[in-house]
Amino acid sequence: MTSPILSIKPLGFPWETVDPFLFCAYHDDAYPAGDEALAPAVSLDGRDIGQDFSRKDGWSMYHGDTVPGFPGHPHRGFETVTVVRKGLIDHSDSLGATARFGQGDAQWLTAGGGVVHSEMFPLLNREEPNPLELFQIWLNLPAKNKMVPAHFTMFWSGDIPQLTAKDEAGRTTVVSTVAGELEGAGKPLAPPPDSWAAQPGADVAIWTLRMEPGAQWTLPAAKGQGTRRTLYFFKGATATVGGQAVHGPVAIEVRGDVPVELVNGEVQGEFLLLQGKPISEPVVQYGPFVMNTQAEIMQAMQDYRRTQFGGWPWPDQAPVHGREAKRFARHPGGREEAPRS
Repeated sequence: MTSPILSIKPLGFPWETVDPFLFCAYHDDAYPAGDEALAPAVSLDGRDIGQDFSRKDGWSMYHGDTVPGFPGHPHRGFETVTVVRKGLIDHSDSLGATARFGQGDAQWLTAGGGVVHSEMFPLLNREEPNPLELFQIWLNLPAKNKMVPAHFTMFWSGDIPQLTAKDEAGRTTVVSTVAGELEGAGKPLAPPPDSWAAQPGADVAIWTLRMEPGAQWTLPAAKGQGTRRTLYFFKGATATVGGQAVHGPVAIEVRGDVPVELVNGEVQGEFLLLQGKPISEPVVQYGPFVMNTQAEIMQAMQDYRRTQFGGWPWPDQAPVHGREAKRFARHPGGREEAPRS
């Protein structure tokens, strides 16, 4: 019997991905209690403020100087999909959109022809730690859509389809489907209109799997021909994938045309699945810009210097949205939404 596993690689930072994905950053920060400014209520001595990826004491400030996070920065030519498992993100962008989301929510931002956004991590709890755990996934756009208008979408956790499956021994696997159809999970949410995920036959899926100790579940075959898929075994100790023992944390590329049996080990295990049909176009990246040619990269840099992709409508580069823990989104044009109770 042929193994469904094509490759196994250790996880670094960021995680390596395959077309149509560009990369995946996994942040798991054990932030301390916060102060009045929603910043860490501890000394920042010994950190390279503005460029702190140290994980000193189990957390980083990243590009933030008061509140951790990523102050205003530009993108062009791809999409960011941000899935927040713990904690909160305060988002602001050059479209005029703003949001606070987390606790299982996902935000899907089509950068298209250009957007500037900030992603700050407010530490609201003053008495206890403020853990933050998230994935930020970069999904490429095909050449025909690289210059589409930017588009902001929120997926609240209560709306994201989920499958709870029990094996013969009653052990549970929970699959949360940010993108892509999974039988038994319910109707998938619609991706942004110009996304590769919205194209017929693209077969894009972004799923998280949580498996109880010893749980068994079979990943169904992908729906499309030529779909590539990677399982990121990021939490847990051991598992069996397609009959082969693996030790986490690792990235496992598996065949898309066959079902793959997963059997978790003796502690709870978690996987992220990224899959899709490759776009199969040239990729030229320079920092936050991803285009098809070097000339297009130079044009992106010139356009950003000239236009700032519409300008920055906020009073500073790292806006946070107050102490109240309410999750919300305010779209371009002023429409507001919030998760259902």
